[in-house]
Amino acid sequence: MAQINEKFRDDALKVIEGVGGKDNVSSVTHCMTRLRFVLKDPSRADIKKLESIKSVKGSFTNGGQFQIIIGNTVAEFYKTMIALFDLREVSKEENKEFAKKNMNPLERFLSTMAEIFVPLLPAIICGGLILGFRNIIGDIQFGGQTLAQASPFWATVNNFLWLIGEAIFHFLPVGLTWSVVKKMGGSQILGIILGITLVSPQLMNAYNIGKLTPEVWDFGVFSIEKVGYQAQVIPAILAGITLGFIETRLNKVVPAFLRIVIVPLISLITAVFLAHSIIGPIGRELGNFVGYIFQILLTGRFAVIGSIIFGFLYAPLVITGIHHTTNAVEFTLIQQLGGTMIFPLLALSNISQATASLAMSFASKNVKKDVAIPSAISAYLGVTEPAMYGVNIKYKYPMICAMIGSAIGAGICGFFGVMANSIGVGGLPGILTIKPQYWLVYLIAMLTTISTSFVLTFICSKKNNI
Repeated sequence: MAQINEKFRDDALKVIEGVGGKDNVSSVTHCMTRLRFVLKDPSRADIKKLESIKSVKGSFTNGGQFQIIIGNTVAEFYKTMIALFDLREVSKEENKEFAKKNMNPLERFLSTMAEIFVPLLPAIICGGLILGFRNIIGDIQFGGQTLAQASPFWATVNNFLWLIGEAIFHFLPVGLTWSVVKKMGGSQILGIILGITLVSPQLMNAYNIGKLTPEVWDFGVFSIEKVGYQAQVIPAILAGITLGFIETRLNKVVPAFLRIVIVPLISLITAVFLAHSIIGPIGRELGNFVGYIFQILLTGRFAVIGSIIFGFLYAPLVITGIHHTTNAVEFTLIQQLGGTMIFPLLALSNISQATASLAMSFASKNVKKDVAIPSAISAYLGVTEPAMYGVNIKYKYPMICAMIGSAIGAGICGFFGVMANSIGVGGLPGILTIKPQYWLVYLIAMLTTISTSFVLTFICSKKNNI
């Protein structure tokens, strides 16, 4: 049985009372900083009462879950609460399934997209930082030469780092098909194998489309081009869905004694065939179309306006969960253009939210510094939820001030056509992922975003005497 920490006893009792009592709790789990409740009747939660509790640093509802920000002590708080009320412990996956009962179809779709990409984020962020280091080593000139040109050692380091970078980005479809099939309840190893068949060295590299003529599989009455899907997202997601659908349906109809032989064989062969003959080509064209739309919105004559709008609206998109869908778009742009215009803008949005939270710690007498400052640091490093939900949304005007600061910085990026090599850490370290020729412009955009967000938030706080 979980141990009761007397330090949290009173606050744990108040939290359960604040969410409507034990009988209103369908399930509860926790993440790094938050308690995640699925409530039978969310309207019974008393937000004012909850946010008056000493241990509570804020609350919000997202993805069908009522979330309470506790901070770094959340694990001990959670154990005490479980012990006091004899609540059943559930995994994060079980909690999400309970939460989906409170979601509409759009929210379920967005939740599913998030669950596909979230397991891949450690690799994606790592890859972005690696490409950033390779920017410094292989692209920035010092005295007329890059470090890689001037030193055999740094040339070797640059080459070695690309081993990891290539594995993460060019072979991304392997991770995607694994994640999709896992999400659908299929065999994860089959998902991995499917992904490998999309990027196999037997296939012409996707980056050579239009440059080389691919070989074909000739089946007599029809043929299929041997073309890979390196770094492509939509074909991989669609292929993974196909495999997961076929396998899970076959498992329901094939007798148990034949299942281990028949189901993997039929599922994999069918999914790979469909992936290369129908699903992959359609997914590639769909990705090209999506990428084309964003090129129109964020480059050329619409670049400044499109960037300002995106920079202003990105933070509200985080609240809805729609921001997770930008991952697919960004990888499409990276594959098509060799970079993404979206990541520089979302990184500025994170920086602006961090700055607004930091400004509140200085300007407001009502904001807890032990909430605002750690939240700001977290957002500067790419995790904005504590700052947004714990401070900025709670007081409203810091959120708006941050959105304005983000929009101004985004407009600068749009005017100069700033691009990033890849997705990276969506905060201050994000500058490492920006293409080197745009570093000075992006630094100016960052400083403009920070100063605008801070000054506006500070003035509004004093004017409203909060």
